[in-house]
This record gives sequence, structure tokens and C-alpha cells, in this order.
Amino acid sequence: MSTPRHGPSAHASAADDGVKSDSGNRVAQLLESVLDDAAPTPTLAPVRLATASGEVADRLVTAIALGEYLPGHRLPSERKLAAAMGVSRPAVREALARLGGSGIVEIRRGRSGGAFVRTSWGAASADAIRHALVPRWNEFEQLLDLRSLIDDIVGRVAAERSTPTQQKEMGAALKKYRNAANPAEEQIADAAFHSAILASTGNPQLFQLSRSLLAGTSLAIPFEPWPPEQGVDRAGFLRALADHEAIYDAICNHDAEQAGQLSRRHFEITAETFRDVLARAQSDPQEDQPQRDVSASDRPE
Repeated sequence: MSTPRHGPSAHASAADDGVKSDSGNRVAQLLESVLDDAAPTPTLAPVRLATASGEVADRLVTAIALGEYLPGHRLPSERKLAAAMGVSRPAVREALARLGGSGIVEIRRGRSGGAFVRTSWGAASADAIRHALVPRWNEFEQLLDLRSLIDDIVGRVAAERSTPTQQKEMGAALKKYRNAANPAEEQIADAAFHSAILASTGNPQLFQLSRSLLAGTSLAIPFEPWPPEQGVDRAGFLRALADHEAIYDAICNHDAEQAGQLSRRHFEITAETFRDVLARAQSDPQEDQPQRDVSASDRPE
């Protein structure tokens, strides 16, 4: 996803119309300073063709460890992964074969086949995660910080602008999250809840900015990280549920200050997931990996 930009005329128009709320001022100021003058550098630079299949494998292993893809999930198709990462399909195919060989995914053939996640963490995960995260960690921290600021603004604007119909949509998604029977259902309901909040801001540019930042911190197809313990330790689920309910109440009560603060605090779950996964990888014994060979699949088509 591309980060939206505003030209001077757009800002002039906004100034002419007048901003009637605190959060509106914060949106204008943040977008002006971040997007016009210092658009964030994408965290994940284009995959280097010389080591494409190895780097794709590292990113996918990291995405799985973060919970972007849960055990039992089918990974996106080779075509979608290749487009998202800017590599050839043979490079993706070889990367998936590596994951299959390490036992992290299972490759199934046929019309209903694909690469299915078997486990969130394998013997090669720590090394892959270090390759994927450590060289870019400063950029990750900057984007995580920016995402928390944007979530604050989204919560405030949703509290000010959401309609009863939009609040009903949030409530329906919250109910699905509360009644989810497994981590996959939780993940889907969580995405629906946050999408409903974003939509209620009535600002497509703010929606796009939030989604662009999600893409910037994703290792493959943009999905929100999901704490690995969510499916085992219900404390993680209950923490997120309590946050969702508090955010929903603040929005329905049009309490912009409270909604913003709660939304920013809630984002810490995502930030903590990244830090915990990196800490686990760094605590594992360092593995000496052989130099990757450049195969035909590592070359552009």
C-alpha cells in the first residue's frame, strides 16, 4: 500500500474550512509533518535479488512467529506473496520449500492445497528472525511509535464522529471477538473491530495511512501480529478484550480523550509482540548458517 500524500492546496483548503476539534488539529499537524516533509522510510526495503529466496523465507518464518499466520492457516498464494514482496514466483516457491523442509509449513498439493502453517516456532526460527528484524530494528521501533500515535488520533476522531449505525457495527465485531471459539476467529473479529473504528472517522486518508503503517510493519501480506500465547494463555485474550470493551464504551460516550488514550495503550500489545519475538530469537543459541547460494529462482523473471 502506498502512503497517501497531501499537497499544499489540500492543507490550505483544510485551513480555510477550519478545524473544530483538538483531534482534528492533531490529524492535520501530524499528517503535515510526517507525510509532506518526512514520509516514513519503508521498513522493509525491496528484497535483494541475490538472496531473494532466503530473505523471503526469513520474512515468512518471522511473520509466522509473530502470529500474522497462525497454525492451521494457509499462507497466501505464491502470486500474492511474490507481488507483496517484489520477487519472482520461483523465489517464493523455493522459500516455501525451505519452510516445508524445516517443518514450519506443510505443502499440500491439489486444488485445495497450498502451504499450511504447522507450528509457530521451529528449529530454524531464531536465526531467520534475527536476519529479518535485527538489521531493521530501529526503523521498526520508529514505525511502531508512529502507529501508536495514529491509533490515538483514530480513537479520538471515532469518538467525535461515529454515528449510531457505525457504533452498532463496532459492537457486532466486539461481540464476535468476545464469543470467538479459537485464535483464528479472534484474529478475524479483531480486524473487523478496528476496521469499523477506522471507517467511523469518515476520513479515507486517515484510514489509508493506518493501513500503510500496518503494511510497513508486516513481513509479508499485511496482517496484525497475534501474540503466540493468545491461543494457550487466555490472559492475553482477556487483556485485549478488556481494552476493546473500554475503547468501545469511550467511543459510544463520545469521550475523545479517553478513547485516544485507550487506543494508544491497546497498541502496546502489538509492540510487545514484536519485542518478545525478537528477545526470544536473541536468547536462542546463535547458529552458524552456510553462505546462501544464488539459484535460478533468485534471479528476476
